[in-house]
Amino acid sequence: MQWPALNISLMFSVEHHMEQGQTKTNDFLPFTKPFIDEETIGAVVAVLRSGWLTGGPKVLEFERALSTYCAGRSVRTFNSATAALIAALRLAGVGVGDEVVTSPLTWVATANSVLEVGARPVFVDIEYHTRNIDLSGVADKLTPSTKALIPVDLAGLPVDRDKLQTLAHSHALLVIEDAAQSFGANWKGRPVGTGPNFVAFSFHANKNVTSGEGGALVLPDEVDLALCERLRLQGVTRYPDGTMDVTELGAKANMSDIAAAIGLGQLVHMENIYRQRAALACQYFATLRSDMGLELPLPDFEQSNWHMFQVLLPHGVSRASFIEAMRADGIGIGVHYSVVHLYSLYRKLGYGPGDFPVAEDVGSRIVTLPLFPGMRETDVNRVCFSIEKILLLLRK
Repeated sequence: MQWPALNISLMFSVEHHMEQGQTKTNDFLPFTKPFIDEETIGAVVAVLRSGWLTGGPKVLEFERALSTYCAGRSVRTFNSATAALIAALRLAGVGVGDEVVTSPLTWVATANSVLEVGARPVFVDIEYHTRNIDLSGVADKLTPSTKALIPVDLAGLPVDRDKLQTLAHSHALLVIEDAAQSFGANWKGRPVGTGPNFVAFSFHANKNVTSGEGGALVLPDEVDLALCERLRLQGVTRYPDGTMDVTELGAKANMSDIAAAIGLGQLVHMENIYRQRAALACQYFATLRSDMGLELPLPDFEQSNWHMFQVLLPHGVSRASFIEAMRADGIGIGVHYSVVHLYSLYRKLGYGPGDFPVAEDVGSRIVTLPLFPGMRETDVNRVCFSIEKILLLLRK
């Protein structure tokens, strides 16, 4: 399942469409759209006919496939990456009174998971060029209460794993990688998920590889496997004689066989999905004009999985007006993400404007452009034409 690094000079020879899901010129172009082939639909129908809809043989098969991809590491599936993050925090012993360092520019589930186990999220500003957490600022935020670090691979661009492991070793920090967006990405040729840490993946509908809803947790070793399984299903231990016991508080967070069947179908196309996304990203770089005032993402075609193509609007341009105008042109635009620390819930924890200026600047101007298998070169050209036209109007 691992593919070689892309050769940018060959990207334009890659097909920009799948057999299904192609967009028509006048269709509304969403910012993302999953590709589900007929074989996967058939596999889901087979699960429905089997009578086993909850976690069963397909979940076990999906977990084995994920473990193979992750170099044989133990993997357990969940109904979301959020549930996987919460399980990782609990397996790591994080709880009331503890602090967990993470990025303020992420989907709120990252920080919410920390609150869910009774701990406090401690934010560190981001790097401007990668938009990931600035690891050089982590040491200043460490206290005796710091229990773990959750780096986030924004848009599928991996956090520097070399710096991460050096930092973790120097400060005896436990690391839980929020790789919800980076399944299929790699660090220097090693797939995300093959390192020494807890790793949480997402297979939500908008991810490169989807199971509809779902997630997975890669564990550092097999010691916590049994506890991990109990945490995802009400803390229950079942015995051969039909009795059971509940030894700790668990959740209802297991994956269904329906979701696993979708995930297995996606893995078959994983390499093609990756190549098409990279090819579309390359076309964006080639087509977006430098004089439009947009700030483009880091052009990493070796390690990123191009989960999203995100640009920063010029200062002074209303993002709301830009999105409204693009949608009026039939083009869907996403915002990923507004900064977490300025949500009302987190202001109650004492955070406020100006705390993390780089993240606040990026979070106020970032927009996600359409990028998904099924898009054609003409779709990218259409997006870029609309951007140019609308920015000219909004900057007058």
